[in-house]
Amino acid sequence: MPGGKNRLNKKENYSFKERITNVKTTRWIRFGIVSLIFFLWVIWMGNPWLLLLWLLLVDIYITNFIPWTWWKNTTGPTRVVMGWVDAIIYALILVYFIFAFIGQNYMIPSSSLEKSLLVGDYLWVNKALYGPRVPQTPLHFPLEQHTLPIINTKSYLEYPQLPYHRLPGLRSIKRGDIVVFNYPQGDTVTLKIQNPDYYQIIDNLKQSGINNPKAYIEANPEIFGEIVYRPVDRRENYVKRAIGLPGERLKIKNDTVYINGKAIVEPTNVQFNYIIPVKSMIPNARWEEIGVSHDDYASGASLDEYAGTYYYNIPLTYDMKNKVETWPEISGPILTEAQTGRYDLSTGIFPLGNEYGWSRPDMGEFWIPQRGSTLHLTLDNLPVYERAIRVYENNDLEVKDGKIYINGAPSDYYTFKYDYYWMMGDNRDRSADSRYWGFVPEDHIVGTPMFVFASFDKDKGLLDGKIRWERIFMPANPDSGKW
Repeated sequence: MPGGKNRLNKKENYSFKERITNVKTTRWIRFGIVSLIFFLWVIWMGNPWLLLLWLLLVDIYITNFIPWTWWKNTTGPTRVVMGWVDAIIYALILVYFIFAFIGQNYMIPSSSLEKSLLVGDYLWVNKALYGPRVPQTPLHFPLEQHTLPIINTKSYLEYPQLPYHRLPGLRSIKRGDIVVFNYPQGDTVTLKIQNPDYYQIIDNLKQSGINNPKAYIEANPEIFGEIVYRPVDRRENYVKRAIGLPGERLKIKNDTVYINGKAIVEPTNVQFNYIIPVKSMIPNARWEEIGVSHDDYASGASLDEYAGTYYYNIPLTYDMKNKVETWPEISGPILTEAQTGRYDLSTGIFPLGNEYGWSRPDMGEFWIPQRGSTLHLTLDNLPVYERAIRVYENNDLEVKDGKIYINGAPSDYYTFKYDYYWMMGDNRDRSADSRYWGFVPEDHIVGTPMFVFASFDKDKGLLDGKIRWERIFMPANPDSGKW
């Protein structure tokens, strides 16, 4: 429109003083509020160079030397389309900053924390409590972790990559906290097989006699798919309970966790897999009444080749186990998998390829690395700390002629740069946790879930209890403060 164009040209010829005096009072108020939030953010970030971005805000809200809203002087489809584009960009920027520095939603995909958190729970994860990480991969789509749906491409640009930096938080991680973190072994991924992970696949191939498993994976893309590398903050999100803290010594004996030689309190709803011998099948409704999920009981009873009887293998809390023991179908003592002695519980146990003889119910004792603490390295304890030193802290580590070399120099001692944590699920025998992939470095920590804002039971219909109304706004860690 000619008139609109003339108005635009006239504005472009305004002097700086005229631009300032023509700004409406309401716009000054908005500019003041945004500036205050921006300055507080810069103080929190601790980087004065960010103040230069304030000049951009000055132009957007006050001076308009750059014609940010040129489309408002047009008519027709251009104005409509650009109006939507403007609104979407503002929304994405707002979401980006909220998700990066305050918190974000997270959905529980597996049963590793049942019955504390259920499959289908949607959580609000607080990132400010421990201090939010400054995004290490700053150029990413804020609503997708690593892959854009439909087109199946990366949702981020690999460059630039910023060094790890965490802003001040309210407190550090405490024992018993439920924590969301990036999967430590998620740096390398085979897209067609992601469970087991790349390193578990490598170990499995070695056990099967393949001498060069990495070359085997690369030579068989039809089986494993493309091999991709993911930055720390673009790896899969996991949620577990913090059991061991930096600087502590941890041991697991007969499924009991010991910290510095003392058994710790178990979560209220801790579960173990129990072998339940039965004389006849148990109705599904009975399992549901005590809280056993459909996936856990759906396989039904199996034939026990050793005793010639039928049995169930089902995760139960102690209270659930006590109820099951009273059922008339039970034909013998209910034992854990470890107590039966019939299962190999050592497959894939951390550290992969070790000769310690550890198993899921029996591990350690070992020290959890602490930032600034120095460890005496030996060939015996090296497998426990090798990945932390080599991968998480980015050092060149090798063993030559019976000696350990770090960055080319013989080293008997190593001082850690990060704090590390030992994470475990409450559903102990059905949780892929630190017993399989080891320590979680501090730069992988995302935050802690605060409450359940929605919950859906995938085994039920919309009119048959699919929405778990009783869980909405429940605290995400009912055992908080127990430790």
